[in-house]
Amino acid sequence: MTQNRSPRGSARLNRPSGPSFARRKGARSSRPEQNRRPSPDPTRDLAFDIVCGVVEHRRMLETTLDRSGPMDPRDRASAHRLAATTLRHLGSMTEVLQPMLRREPPEPVRCALLMGVAQLLHLETPPHAAVGTIVDLLRRRRLAPFAGLANAVLRRVAREGRSLLEGLDEARLDVPPWLWSAWGARARAISRGLHREAPLDLTLRPGVEAPEGGETLPTGTVRYPAGTRITALPGFEEGHFWAQDVAAAMPVKLMGDVAGKTVIDLCAAPGGKTAQLATGGAHVMAVEREEARAARLKDNIARLKLTAETVVADALEWQPETPVDAVLLDAPCSATGTLRRHPDVLWIKRPRDVTALVEGQDAFIDAAHRMLKPGGMLMYAVCSLQDEEGPDRVRAALERGGWKLVPFSEEELADMAAARTPEGFFRTHPGLWVDRGGMDGFFAARLQRV
Repeated sequence: MTQNRSPRGSARLNRPSGPSFARRKGARSSRPEQNRRPSPDPTRDLAFDIVCGVVEHRRMLETTLDRSGPMDPRDRASAHRLAATTLRHLGSMTEVLQPMLRREPPEPVRCALLMGVAQLLHLETPPHAAVGTIVDLLRRRRLAPFAGLANAVLRRVAREGRSLLEGLDEARLDVPPWLWSAWGARARAISRGLHREAPLDLTLRPGVEAPEGGETLPTGTVRYPAGTRITALPGFEEGHFWAQDVAAAMPVKLMGDVAGKTVIDLCAAPGGKTAQLATGGAHVMAVEREEARAARLKDNIARLKLTAETVVADALEWQPETPVDAVLLDAPCSATGTLRRHPDVLWIKRPRDVTALVEGQDAFIDAAHRMLKPGGMLMYAVCSLQDEEGPDRVRAALERGGWKLVPFSEEELADMAAARTPEGFFRTHPGLWVDRGGMDGFFAARLQRV
């Protein structure tokens, strides 16, 4: 029967000597090898910091990247890919390692081993490179006593290959139990979608021709293979397009014709939806509380050569001078819908985090009500897969009063029919359009102030 252990394995133990952890003989490396000075490897050093930050400290992947300082863009991209692959397959790779270890190693050593397994089983790194780079990593990080353990364990993984995964329910093991339970019947499809590296999706300015190499999706988004660098595409500097997942682009599309309307975009950074509204002819008031995020929003709008009014303020307290036609609220949420791009969220978030966010989402909806004219529209959206943050929040708003639900019609979602729920909500997950590369998880609902 397939086991479903937590990727953290058993309880932590006091650190013993490294070689005693290996089941196989020959785990202890020779003294000359131990004394060899390992070569610098910025890619694996950064990937190690990212994985340890997530597993040990519940620190977000992007936070470690931001702290890493100047670095060759190719090394940074490779580090991100290695770390993200490790986190996507964390549960199943932990299960692979369990029979090879007598006891749970210290957390940094376990992170290094997982990176080695990711290279061997999922990134097709040559065995000598996958094993050697992890052994060297441990030496650079003053974990040399565990170099022999890594050498023995990873050589066995290299020999036995993907047969080690046979019989494992990878889809379930790579999702924490609380999320698997919360997703219900969608869980397996969502998990399959998470195992794929996300492509690059672009939203184009009207009248602009897409750079070569992309696939135009039914909704108009243009998709490029995973790993495509947006800054390298012709037209980036000219502001012809911006990165935006196909699902994330839908809430603004579902607002219909916004030309000439005054629309408030709450929690607007980094500005993809603000840009959509501006290119649609709306007068946009983009509200963002944090100075740094507001600065990023302004930079993005400037690159795109668009016009939008940026307001640095707390959306729960700020009010426009006069009520407006529409509000777009992409509310702060658990971000479980972005797991393809941010697999760290799988292992950082906890059920209590979702509970804590719900109160704020209700408050944002109530604030939007105060900003709208009678009959004005609220587009409520979250990049979350959790019911508590999506349909439950809409139902709670309707119960509080002052709102009318305006369901999305079949015609409005004709290009993405699978995303329409029986209630008329918009709801996606990474398992949709999987043959085209999938999409982020998003929820949206349209409410009218009454």
